[in-house]
Amino acid sequence: MDYPADDNVRILRAGGSARPTRLLLVTSDDPIYVIEFFRVFFAELPERAFDLKAIAIDHPFRESKIASFRRIAGMYGLAGAGRQVLRYARARLRRETISELAAAQGIEVFAVSSVNDPAFIAHVRRMDVDVIASVAAPEIFGSDLLGVPPMGCINIHSGRLPRYRGMMPTFWQMQQGEPEVTITVHRMVEKLDAGDVLGTRSFPLRKRDTLDRVIRGTKREGARLLIEVLTELREGRSRATPLDMRQASYFTFPAYADVRALRRRGHRLL
Repeated sequence: MDYPADDNVRILRAGGSARPTRLLLVTSDDPIYVIEFFRVFFAELPERAFDLKAIAIDHPFRESKIASFRRIAGMYGLAGAGRQVLRYARARLRRETISELAAAQGIEVFAVSSVNDPAFIAHVRRMDVDVIASVAAPEIFGSDLLGVPPMGCINIHSGRLPRYRGMMPTFWQMQQGEPEVTITVHRMVEKLDAGDVLGTRSFPLRKRDTLDRVIRGTKREGARLLIEVLTELREGRSRATPLDMRQASYFTFPAYADVRALRRRGHRLL
């Protein structure tokens, strides 16, 4: 895959003040939920402190659209999956996508076949970014990519770690009867959802709630948490808390039987 031409590296500003921290975000192209993160992130990221160089978009689930529909239908049922597909199509037709939001901000967006592709890693090196943030990215970062940015790679995860490692942590916290969803920003290591925690934020659940509302809300609050963590990293105030992996669990993508258990809690999907 050909990657965009690189800009010249930005030098320090006059007077010796620190230059903006250069960011690269890696995400998936989701115009229903992940886009809510970017609406807030673009609006609230301090422009003088941070330079969002680009957004790399990876394919959700790393599978075909047919396989993705089957996966979603197994969770939502055919009617619910059809409703989600219609929402996706309407967002595309209205050009309400992450790419369109970024273009309006003058931010470069490019597709990536794999974040562990040597060509992508070489491109990231040339960009000379300080930190990479994963926002619903579908791949595990390998050691070569993890070692590129001097401030490291960080991930935002909508679950309390290490209890809710894995897929769809928002769903599983609701299904397990938690009173709130915990949003976590942590350092990325080669093992999934196992790096030191850099910050958390709670999102309270209603007695009878919908997964749709909670995902949208946690994406927005997650954007604010990521900005906080990035600011702390930039200013040298960040504190990392190691995870006790003896308490770790791992959750897979929910099946319809898991949805029935969610409903017994009084919650719904949509």
